[in-house]
Amino acid sequence: MDRRRILLLAAALVAALGAALVFVYVQGADERAEARFETVEVLRATAQIQKGESIEDALASGKIALQPVVSDQRLPSALQDAAQLAGSVALTSVFPGEQIIPERFGTPAQASSQTSLQIPDGQLAISVNLTDPARVAGFVNPGSEVAVFLNGADQTTGQAFTRLLLERVTVLGVGSTTPVSTTTTDQSGAQTTEQLPRTLLTLALTQAQAQRVLFAQGSGELAFALLTTKSTVRPDPGVTAESLFE
Repeated sequence: MDRRRILLLAAALVAALGAALVFVYVQGADERAEARFETVEVLRATAQIQKGESIEDALASGKIALQPVVSDQRLPSALQDAAQLAGSVALTSVFPGEQIIPERFGTPAQASSQTSLQIPDGQLAISVNLTDPARVAGFVNPGSEVAVFLNGADQTTGQAFTRLLLERVTVLGVGSTTPVSTTTTDQSGAQTTEQLPRTLLTLALTQAQAQRVLFAQGSGELAFALLTTKSTVRPDPGVTAESLFE
C-alpha cells in the first residue's frame, strides 16, 4: 500500500512538473512572438534628402520624421533625435524610407569631397539588378545587411539548386526602378505577361566576393535575404529537387 502511494505521489509530481514546463514554454513563446512584432520609433526619411542638403533644411521641409520600424529591422546606429547631427549635411542622397544614421551625414567639406557612395576601406561596390521579391519587397535599404542566394543549375548535370552565395554583406545604395516584362507559361501552355519592377542595388564587397557575384549573375538569379543582428546564416550544400523535402 505504501509503495502504491509513493508511485501515485511521484506520478502527481511528474504531472505537475510537466504542466509547469508547458506553461513556461507557452509564456516564452508568447513573449518571443510579441518581440518579433515589437516596433520602435526612429527617424526616417519621408522624402529624398539630396547630397549636401543640411539636416536643418531636411527637418524644416518635413523630409525627416519619427516612424515605427520592427525592432529587429532597426539599424544599430539609427537615431531617434537629430540633435547630434546639428550643422551636418547629407554625404550621399538619402532615399524615402531610409533610417537616419550618423554615417550618412558629415561636414560640408566631407560632402564636397565624398563620392556618391561611401565604400568601406579595402572594398569595392558592385550593383545587381533584382525584382521586388528578390530584394525582400522593397524592405532592403542603404545600410541594410543581407545574405545573397543563387538560384542556378549545375553546369555538368543541369540540376537546379538554391544555395547561399554570401553570408552577410552591406547594401550601399538603392538605385532607380525599371519595370521589366516577364512571361510565364503554365502547364496548359497558356502564357501570362506581367510587369515586374527591377531595382539596382549596390553592395560593398571584397574583390573575391565581387567576382563571385558577377559570375553568379551570369549563371542564374540572385535573391537577397534581409538580416538583423540576431539572424543566423551559414553555408550548407543548398537545396535541390532531390533534397527539397528531406
